[in-house]
Amino acid sequence: MAITVDTARTLDEADPLARFRDRFVIDDPALVYLDGNSLGRLSLDAREAVTATVAAWGGELIRAWDGWLDLPERVGDRIAEVCLGVHPGEVVVADSTTVNLYRLAVAALDARPGRRVIVTDRANFPTDRYVLEGIAAARDLEIRWIETDPIEGVQPGDVARAFEAGRPDEVALVTLSAVDYRSAAMADVGAITALAHEAGALALWDLSHAVGSVPLDLERDGVDLAVGCTYKYLNGGPGAPAFLYVRRELQDELRNPIQGWFGQRDQFEMGPTYDPAPGIRRWLVGTPPILGVAGVAAGVELVAEAGIDAIRAKAVALTTLAVERFDAWLAPHGFSLGSPRNASRRGAHVTVRRADARALTSALIAHGVVPDFRAPDGIRLGLSPLTTRFADVEAGLDRLRRLAASVSTSSVST
Repeated sequence: MAITVDTARTLDEADPLARFRDRFVIDDPALVYLDGNSLGRLSLDAREAVTATVAAWGGELIRAWDGWLDLPERVGDRIAEVCLGVHPGEVVVADSTTVNLYRLAVAALDARPGRRVIVTDRANFPTDRYVLEGIAAARDLEIRWIETDPIEGVQPGDVARAFEAGRPDEVALVTLSAVDYRSAAMADVGAITALAHEAGALALWDLSHAVGSVPLDLERDGVDLAVGCTYKYLNGGPGAPAFLYVRRELQDELRNPIQGWFGQRDQFEMGPTYDPAPGIRRWLVGTPPILGVAGVAAGVELVAEAGIDAIRAKAVALTTLAVERFDAWLAPHGFSLGSPRNASRRGAHVTVRRADARALTSALIAHGVVPDFRAPDGIRLGLSPLTTRFADVEAGLDRLRRLAASVSTSSVST
């Protein structure tokens, strides 16, 4: 893609997904929002869905539960079909990513008695690492840490070496992120999952920075378990409930460590002991947050309408433009690229790095560009394909280069 003055305008005019931007609430058209991988914009459909749910609450009161009781499963089925490449009855919307990761990790460890090693990487998302550290401390387990390349992310060879660092038959669980939250590096989910299975371990993937922006095929890749959030590329809203995936063949084998009444077989019989419901419903716990699930449902349907392959194609084009502008505009000012150059290995965000990134991020926000800062030195540009224009990429990086050119490393105004 040649760098020209009209590149962004030409790309926006030819963009088959450009019409989706009009389906979102954009109160300030001048704001350059490059943080959709932290919190996606509010869609008109989500606003309508939540409003209708509130109206049902007001009008129907408790009677509205007749249409809500199976909503977490119905929305889970749509996520399975639209985003994950798996079957109905294998995904449910429930709780937060952190809680779901805890539950699936504990269940996986219980299913591999006698094995005391968890494999993960030190660059994994903080909540994942914190959960695993807590589980390991409570159960006197070992975490075998992988040191990954900060740009290219975890590789199958890294995982193979982690197994070789001790006895492979000690490993119970391998858990990693499909897209690195800092660099956007995409892991080889299939190859790494196969390595786990060769050692008799289970594989648990965090899909939070992949779902809704990267085509996933968990069935093809043999994935056992997965979690993911819904408020990034699925635009479910702040604090929207997460989802979890349990491969059908494992559903009767694994035990939900938090036994709640929404996972009970005959829920309203109020029985004296816990008897788990069949299938994925046993992974529900408490009363689901219906308002949040309504927002998720709307977001998934927008992804379905746009098509995940078209979304991926635009993500590649957006991030490619960002990398080209980085080379021309930012590299001369002492920035380094914090994401893979190979677009096939890069998710839907790009990270640029400089020592004063924290201060530059604050200055950018003050100048109408909203990215986010990731320690120690990264400015992360989230290029959500349904709402980000090529002109936004150009404008955001142009403002960043002007700020970087106007100040020294030590004197950026916050």
